[in-house]
Amino acid sequence: MKKHLIFISFCALMIQNVLAFQQNTDLQYQISFENAKDHYAEVKLQYKNLKSTENTLVLPVWTPGYYMILDNPAHIIDFEVKTTSGELVKWQKTSKNKWLIENDQNEKIVVSYRVFANRKSVAESNISEEKAFLTNTDIFMFPEDKINTPVSLQIKLPEQWQEIATGLKELENGHFYAENFDILYDSPFYLGNQKIIEFQQLGKDVTLSIATPEGLDEQKFTKDIREIMLRTTDLMQHIPFEDYTFIMMEPGGGGLEHWNSQAVFTYGSMDFKNDHAYKSFMNFLTHEYFHLYNVKAIRPIELGPFDYSKENYTTMLWVAEGFTVYYEYMIMRDAGLLTSQDVLDFLSSHFKAIENKEGKDHMSLERSSFDVWNHFLNNDEITNETTISYYQKGPIIGLLLDIAIRHESENEKSLDDVMRYLYNEYYRKQGRGYTEDEFWQTVATMAGNSLDEIRSYVESTGTPDYEKYLKHAALALDMSLVDDEKTEIVEKEYQLIKIEAENKLQSEIRNALLKEH
Repeated sequence: MKKHLIFISFCALMIQNVLAFQQNTDLQYQISFENAKDHYAEVKLQYKNLKSTENTLVLPVWTPGYYMILDNPAHIIDFEVKTTSGELVKWQKTSKNKWLIENDQNEKIVVSYRVFANRKSVAESNISEEKAFLTNTDIFMFPEDKINTPVSLQIKLPEQWQEIATGLKELENGHFYAENFDILYDSPFYLGNQKIIEFQQLGKDVTLSIATPEGLDEQKFTKDIREIMLRTTDLMQHIPFEDYTFIMMEPGGGGLEHWNSQAVFTYGSMDFKNDHAYKSFMNFLTHEYFHLYNVKAIRPIELGPFDYSKENYTTMLWVAEGFTVYYEYMIMRDAGLLTSQDVLDFLSSHFKAIENKEGKDHMSLERSSFDVWNHFLNNDEITNETTISYYQKGPIIGLLLDIAIRHESENEKSLDDVMRYLYNEYYRKQGRGYTEDEFWQTVATMAGNSLDEIRSYVESTGTPDYEKYLKHAALALDMSLVDDEKTEIVEKEYQLIKIEAENKLQSEIRNALLKEH
């Protein structure tokens, strides 16, 4: 009986602490879903300790990692501001995503509005009677010039929903806390009745949230996820989180990395039609997981702090995204989920995609990064002729750099050393992103050579000298002609193949890349 009383007292104390903490937070959000079947959420903000008679609330128009301006403000309706005594407070729109509140001398106001959410995208919220996916950037407004302010959030689930999956810190059942709005915006929620699997990996808490668990081989899937995480830790030699959440949603396309989570669409079940489909999906999860390091930690200096009201430009997405593609294959290889031939085949697909595309002669790799805001998911009749994707050419440059660094350093250094240095120096020590010059200086330090020729492949158009660099790893490109019967287009194969090593170093480099012995 005494133990029960102690436990009850402890729970009561915890609830008191949560309530006290929320009361001490100037920004307290609440979201409910009274009309979920019509795709609406109801949002309420208690805003305390106002110091000015005019305060502006801002709604982001883009989501980091998804380089497109969205019409989020168009889905905000019934916006209203009141005093704590229920009197209406004047407000007006000053731009597409800003609400100016004229609150006189009130130190506390209550803002309420509804949000319509019915788009199927990793960067936009979606609410239905069955579930809700909240990206937060299109739901919650931040006070202008106060984006670093802590914020608390209470989620009021409908009775038919049982589970909440998120990377955000939970104080108590349904009550969450973010140190600032950047963290809130980088911590999506999935609410519903999804399958939850929890385990520990190297002392860290891991959650798998699976909306479509049909056909799931839980033992194998969990084992493979563990191995991917372990091999990533082996590569980077540090874990930047206390907990991590995999949010796997209903059928759809795409995925998005987040601070200590990822949100991805699935094929509609976990019963994969063949081995290639399973490998491709695990590549996908690995890609988003490695973004934990490359983008969230190792980032171009332009990508943070963010301006959520306009485009944020950088020329370095070929590193942020392209290298992540390259490393998804390397990590999957280390995890034993890809064979050496699988790695060559996946990499070959990028050579074929870029070299059979006319756009390579008109757009450089760094320009593809800067101009992503113009053509991200906005393909038109000249897209293939005039543009390239850093998702395609980026991993190719990653491979060439990896080989070149290994060659110049007698296989003592590699691209891995570049990534670890950027992570430790600019993220962990300096707490900032890297500049373009700092990236290339790091490459030069590891290689003992500036590798200006490869840099020119990033800054200019045309085809790199593949033969020269691939030969250092006893590899080559088979450029046999392939006739596509569906399109009646003749293309080159661009298949990576192994060739006989001319010396010990070439053999060692290929063995290091493909884990061959």
